[in-house]
Order: sequence, then structure tokens, then C-alpha cells
Amino acid sequence: MNLALDWSFFSWDVFSNYVWKGLKYSVMLTVIATIGGIVFGTLLALMRLSGKKWLDIPATIYVNGMRSIPLVMMILWFFLLMPMIIGKPIGAETSAIVTFIAFEAAYFSEIMRAGIQSIPRGQVFAGQAVGMTYGQNMRLVVLPQAFRNMLPVLLTQTIILFQDTSLVYAIGAYDMLKGFDIAGKNYGRPVESYLMAAVTYFVLCYALSWFVKRLHKKIAIIR
Repeated sequence: MNLALDWSFFSWDVFSNYVWKGLKYSVMLTVIATIGGIVFGTLLALMRLSGKKWLDIPATIYVNGMRSIPLVMMILWFFLLMPMIIGKPIGAETSAIVTFIAFEAAYFSEIMRAGIQSIPRGQVFAGQAVGMTYGQNMRLVVLPQAFRNMLPVLLTQTIILFQDTSLVYAIGAYDMLKGFDIAGKNYGRPVESYLMAAVTYFVLCYALSWFVKRLHKKIAIIR
């Protein structure tokens, strides 16, 4: 078996013409899914911690259900079934954004729930003592501290989310992996192209992980 590799085809032109577009989409999907996931995840966490069964039970079912289904299955189901329900196609990119937000909300919910529960109850009682409502207490006292405590974990989940964006390849969305794939096919070098994609994912994610590690140390000092 001939494993001779030829990297000469890969240049800045190849990167800018094929990979750059996919990288921008992967980053955009990561940012949108992170923001949406944190917003809806925080709401789910508050529902689970509300002490009211009519809020807690639906949120628990949603979170546990989403966490029990592979993301690629969610992507495929939404992409294939939603057009049948609404009667028109919605596109691979839109399907990916909606699916990622809905899916990641379940994971960010558990992170935020742990962050909220990590705040000493004395601070909650102090807020109640000065007349704060549940919403004011959460918004002004608990959530700011929870976000700070959970920031490294939130960023780590965001890195995982960026890696998971490669799954949109299954529905034909033009992400970074798709860009490498098209470049490899056009130049007849699929092996080199996939290896380069793996190296790129590794470099980006390793650099981000290093940043999160440093941030975690700084937050630990502040505490």
C-alpha cells in the first residue's frame, strides 16, 4: 500500500478558496449556538430550581431527553422531518443552527444549574432579607457569580461544540470539514486534506483549551 503523501497542493489559495468559508460558518455556528444555548439553558436551569413541579418536570424531561440522543441524530431528524411538517425546505445551515441551540441548551442547563447551586445559600437569604424577589435575586446576586464560577466550564463546552460542528457535514452544510473535503476531491488528495483538517481542528482546540486553563487559574486566584 502506497502511503506517500503530497502536501504541495495545499496553499493559501486553497485555504482561502475552500476552507475559509467553512471555517467562518463553523465559528458562526459555534457562537450562535453558544449564546442561544446559554440563554435557553439558563432558563431551563431556573425552571428546574424553581421548586414548582409544573416548571421542573417539563424542563427535566427536555434536558434528560436531549442528553440521551446523539447530536447527529437530532440534526438528521430535524433536517429531514421538519420540511415534511411545515411543507417547505429550511436549508442545511438553518437546520444546523436550530438543532445546535436546542441540543446545547440541555448541556448548558446542567452547567448553569451546578453554577447556581454552588453559590452559598447565605447570599440568597441576604437578597431575600432586603426585599428582593426571586427574579431580582437571581439576576443581581446569583447569576453573575454563577457565570463567573462556571466560565471555564462554559468555554470548555464551547470548544466541544466547535468540534461537533463537523457533524453538519451529514446534511451537506458548508463547514470547515466540508471545505477540506471539497479541496481534497478537487485536487485528488483526499487523505492529505482530511489529515490537514484533523491538524487544524487539533491546533485550534488545543489553543482554546490552553486559554481556558489559564483563565481557570486566574478565576481560582480571584476566589
